[in-house]
Amino acid sequence: MKTEPELRKKIKTWIVVFIIGLVLSGVTAFPIETELAFFANHSAIFPQFMQSWISNVYQAVKITNQNYPYLAYGTDWLAFGHLVIAMAFMGPLKDPVKNIWIIEFGMIACIMVFPLAFIAGPIRGIPVYWRFIDCCFGIFGIIPLYIVYRDIKKLEAMHPDK
Repeated sequence: MKTEPELRKKIKTWIVVFIIGLVLSGVTAFPIETELAFFANHSAIFPQFMQSWISNVYQAVKITNQNYPYLAYGTDWLAFGHLVIAMAFMGPLKDPVKNIWIIEFGMIACIMVFPLAFIAGPIRGIPVYWRFIDCCFGIFGIIPLYIVYRDIKKLEAMHPDK
């Protein structure tokens, strides 16, 4: 059994890992055309079945940005949303027991990635393998959040009077 300070340190570490993941996901949405250009120019590093998809997506983003740059504002808002959500996780950093609901919210959001990918994906013409890649965000997000949730419950049990 871990001591309270050890549990708190573990909780904080996993929350920071999750926050970093959210921030990186958000920040990388801003330069999406530049990133796609890089991947399109280096598509040989990807399996054959992904190469044409990456090239196609890059061309779509490039042409859209040239002709309708205001549509990229949507991805700017996506990036901003990731950054705002990351800020919400400052609450559990300060007081994990009181703010466990934020961890629960994050876990629910991670689970919701799956129906989004498999409902909206086919409607938007997203290849099935890419939908599985998208689902990895839910999997890689819920793992640290579940560890944090479990440890917050242990922390809470140490002080049942609160």
